[in-house]
Amino acid sequence: MARSDLVIRADHVVTCDDAMTVIENGAVAVRDGRIAAVGSAASIEVEGADVLDARGRILMPGLINMHCHAGDSLFRGLVENLPLEPWLQTVWKAERAILDPATCRLGAEIGLAELLLSGVTTVMDMFWFPEETVRAAKALGIRVATGGIFFDPPGMDGHLADRRLADATAFFDAVEDDPLVFAGCLPHGTYTVSPQHLQNAARLSRSRGGFWCTHAAETKTEQATIVERYGRRVIAHLAELDLLGPDVVLAHCVHLDRAEIDLLAASGSHVVHNPMSNLKLASGFAPVPALLAAGVNVTLGTDGAISGNDLDMWLAIRLAATLHKATTGNAAAVTTGEALAMATRNGARALGAGDRLGSIEVGKEADLILVDTGRLHAAPLFDPVTHLVYSAGRGDVTDVFVAGRRVVEAGRLVNADVGALIAAADSLRPTIAASIA
Repeated sequence: MARSDLVIRADHVVTCDDAMTVIENGAVAVRDGRIAAVGSAASIEVEGADVLDARGRILMPGLINMHCHAGDSLFRGLVENLPLEPWLQTVWKAERAILDPATCRLGAEIGLAELLLSGVTTVMDMFWFPEETVRAAKALGIRVATGGIFFDPPGMDGHLADRRLADATAFFDAVEDDPLVFAGCLPHGTYTVSPQHLQNAARLSRSRGGFWCTHAAETKTEQATIVERYGRRVIAHLAELDLLGPDVVLAHCVHLDRAEIDLLAASGSHVVHNPMSNLKLASGFAPVPALLAAGVNVTLGTDGAISGNDLDMWLAIRLAATLHKATTGNAAAVTTGEALAMATRNGARALGAGDRLGSIEVGKEADLILVDTGRLHAAPLFDPVTHLVYSAGRGDVTDVFVAGRRVVEAGRLVNADVGALIAAADSLRPTIAASIA
């Protein structure tokens, strides 16, 4: 084997491969940003490589957050105790008052920095001025999936519906061949975007090999609205418009009937489960066990910090593993392996990147995180996968690597000043609070 740039040794390597393989006293070798070897520490050649001895830690793939609005970190805790529809009206009022390219960049930096510190290495983000989200992501060193927003009413970016296609096209052009960016089109929802504009977005994303993402079937009100307008439920509406398929990512999917689940499964569409947001906005409980049983690829997301108050993927993992046991009365409704896969390899698959992200396997990108197990809540540690799902938290993440490059070291961001970000956000607080007074 050619010499590696870096070898990381850890007590446990949780690969998150299809078999959820765990290697005790394992190691991973990295060369040119990719995984060159995986195995026992004794079997991995270290000559010429930097060696990171991560005793007392778990080495695993970086987490993939498949639904976020990072820029909304500026509004966390601002709008409370409302269901989605009236909550959105208040949120949009606040966004309209403050958002521009500079504030969207700041909000994205805050949200993406929070994610990176918690071990998220890739995030799908839907927000205004997506080019600013890309700039923030590249400065921090995190991968991002984003793109043109489609929204028929006047947008918080000041753009009208007739400009959206051009904006989205320009975004594809700007990020073409960028290894840290997945480009796509992100219509807000079937109740805010017309069938024509939904289809325009899909035609563009498919012509450019991108993804297509929207909110879908999040609330009962949304379902009722689409039935009233079009005479069919949300997923059937998307199917009728040829808007399901392996390039489609649907956030939430809380209120589904059996026919809709079958449509999702048959089309190969991907679903993002956002348990914290669904709980806080009283949206309901997504039928995750039924989706899994039907063969739907279910991924995980945090949604925005305004609807969950933080961007904690570890909480999302734990909720995904526990909520559905209670709703179904089945203690095996979602297994530990299934929950961890939702946050790793399932997300990679939804991005069309299952061949290079989401697990620790030779040839894949070295997006890796180290999780400290030298804490009371990790003692004794019988099974690393169980620990990661039910006991670990974002405060346990010590180091984060994206394409083999360390972007979090000993719990600190390598490429950003957290204090400066906090101060900048605090300076906006009076203006933001006054916007909804």
